[in-house]
Amino acid sequence: MELLQTMWTSMAFDSLYWGNLVMWAIAFIFIYLAIKKGFEPLLLLPIAFGILLVNLPSDIMMENQGLLWRFYHYGEEWAIIPPLIFLGIGAMTDFGPVIANPKTLILGAGAQGGVYVTFFGALALGFNIDQAAVIGIIGGADGPTTIFLASKLAPEMMGICAVAAYSYMALVPVIQPPVMKLLTTEAQRKIRMKSLRKVSKLEKMFFPIITVIVITLVVPDAAALMGMFCFGNLMRESGVVDRLSLTAQNELMNIVTIFLGISVGATMPAEVFLTPKVIGVFLLGSVAFACATACGIGLAQLMNLFLKEKINPLIGAAGVSAVPMAARVAHKVGSEADKKNYLLMHAMGPNVAGVIGTAVAAGMFISVLK
Repeated sequence: MELLQTMWTSMAFDSLYWGNLVMWAIAFIFIYLAIKKGFEPLLLLPIAFGILLVNLPSDIMMENQGLLWRFYHYGEEWAIIPPLIFLGIGAMTDFGPVIANPKTLILGAGAQGGVYVTFFGALALGFNIDQAAVIGIIGGADGPTTIFLASKLAPEMMGICAVAAYSYMALVPVIQPPVMKLLTTEAQRKIRMKSLRKVSKLEKMFFPIITVIVITLVVPDAAALMGMFCFGNLMRESGVVDRLSLTAQNELMNIVTIFLGISVGATMPAEVFLTPKVIGVFLLGSVAFACATACGIGLAQLMNLFLKEKINPLIGAAGVSAVPMAARVAHKVGSEADKKNYLLMHAMGPNVAGVIGTAVAAGMFISVLK
């Protein structure tokens, strides 16, 4: 009997409480969405398993010498992972659609309206100005930028806002279509755009160089993200460092994504996550993302009042920086209205511009508030 009692006390069942079970349910929902529905499984599955691990009744997961704590501390608090993610994204990005149709840069900038709407909304709800800036950047649906900004302005908000940003990145196919259909008519969704011109290799090589120079001079605090983003793209377009480019696109990106997803999920223990403040951040993040989508669509419709060659307003929704998820969603919604309407490459222009726009917005917040 004594042996059985000793065995029972060595187990962790007594440490479980209702909050752990709620977080397990959330983890299982994320796992279901990743595996069954295919909602960005590369992001959602590691995040979900991180949530599951940190809500197991064991202190080893997040104590100062725990594995997950090390991932979080050195990767996120030290802001090492976000620039590496941007390096990989740059190596995978084709700037051709932006170069071929520079108007899409405007759409990428317009979608950042959701960032500023939510910034002022968070201030009105009682968050301090630094916290409001980090919550606002969720509207860009850019996890690395959210982590980077939080590390500079509000480290206490990093875990909450990072999870919100990555959750909304993964749930782009769920959140965006209703907003897109609400704000456009079927006739607008059927608008066909002319094929993009062929962009020369020289143009593609000069674009990241010019971009990083201009943005760094205008917003110096965005240099860490934009520098790695443009360097990754230059490796891709130069054609002389294929091994480095492929490593950044594949092995490095995959390794960093694993560490990032697990450590982001591990910032969601029940006692931290199941509070009114955190739930409020998630609700504000949803508002931010919806507003960013709406701003991009609204700007495209405004531009159409002055353009002879009309823009399909759906591509404005791709101005959030969830690459390439938002572009794929814009194409999918457009093809539902017209099966022969191919919007993917047109949507990639605002999508890439959105990455730049969100990084610039973060740099502006840092320069003004730090």
